[in-house]
Amino acid sequence: MLTLPSSVRIWLSTQAVDLRKGFDGLAAIVRKEWKQDLFAGHLFVFLGMRRNRCKILLWERGGMAIYFKRLERGRFRIPDRLDDVSHVQIDATALTMLLDGIDFGRVRRPEHWKPPPKSR
Repeated sequence: MLTLPSSVRIWLSTQAVDLRKGFDGLAAIVRKEWKQDLFAGHLFVFLGMRRNRCKILLWERGGMAIYFKRLERGRFRIPDRLDDVSHVQIDATALTMLLDGIDFGRVRRPEHWKPPPKSR
């Protein structure tokens, strides 16, 4: 399980990306198409055409970093019904499931308990 501060956002591309792109090509997508701050410490996740490769772009300690993973068997699975958007925000649990090849769109999460509102 990834442990990330709550301030870190994870953005997942819902459209396949040419993973021959490196730092500058992926950064251009983040800045120009997604209109996101590249240097805010967030994670930007891109999947290849066959959905068996994944690159995660992030800014850390004065430089850009890319994490790359290739599944030897199977494909990365993202939820269906995302064809009308270019990217979505996910949480660290969903990213962990994605990197393990789990279809997190089919996982049903329990509703979290919230304290009742204060009465006045």
